[in-house]
Amino acid sequence: MVTVDISLSLDGFVAGPNQTVEQPLGEGGEQLHQWIFGLASWRERHGEPGGERNADDEVLRESVDATGAVVMGRHMFSGGSGPWEDDPTADGWWGDDPPFGVPVFILTHHARETVTKRNGTSYTFVTDGPQAAVALARKAAGDRNVAVAGGANVVVQCLDAGLVDEMQLHVVPLLLGDGVRLFGGLETQRALDTIRVAHSPTVIHLKYRVAK
Repeated sequence: MVTVDISLSLDGFVAGPNQTVEQPLGEGGEQLHQWIFGLASWRERHGEPGGERNADDEVLRESVDATGAVVMGRHMFSGGSGPWEDDPTADGWWGDDPPFGVPVFILTHHARETVTKRNGTSYTFVTDGPQAAVALARKAAGDRNVAVAGGANVVVQCLDAGLVDEMQLHVVPLLLGDGVRLFGGLETQRALDTIRVAHSPTVIHLKYRVAK
C-alpha cells in the first residue's frame, strides 16, 4: 500500500513562507511538528530515551511500524536544486545516522549513485518520475507500506498519478497564512473515504482511503 502521512496547518500549509537552507520549513513551519517531538516513538527513531506514550504516540508508531520504504522529493531531502556538487546539503539533513531505517527513494532531475547510511537507511536517486520511484519503493518495502513523505509537490504528483491508497493528515491548530500549500496544483478530483478521526489537544489525525 502507498500512503501519505504529513502534518499541515489548519489553513492547509505544510511549510511557512520564505524557505531557506537555514530555515527549510519556512517562517513558523517548525510549529507544525511540535506535537511529534516529545513522543516516545519519535525519540526512539532518533536515538533518544524517554518520551510520551499517549494516543498521538500510538498513531505515529502505527505508521512507522507499517513503513518499509519512503519516497520523497529533492527539496525535502536537501533543500537544494541543480547539480549535486553545488548543493551545500547534498548528503541530506540527517547526517550519517538518519531516522528512517528503510530504503529511501528521492525524486530528482540529477542522477547520482545510491548512498548507504546506518540502520538500514539507503538513498536511491530516481530521475524517471514518481511512478518509477514508487515502483522501486514497492519492491524494497515487500509486504510493508510505501510512505510518500513529501514535499507537497511530490504528494500532488503521486495523487494525480493515482498512486496513493491512503492519506493520514495531522492537522495542527495553527494558521500560517502563507507558505507551501499541500494540495496546491492538484489536477484531479479524488473522493476520500474516512477511516479514522482521532485527536488530542495539539493535533487532529484524519485518516482517509483514496478512492480509485
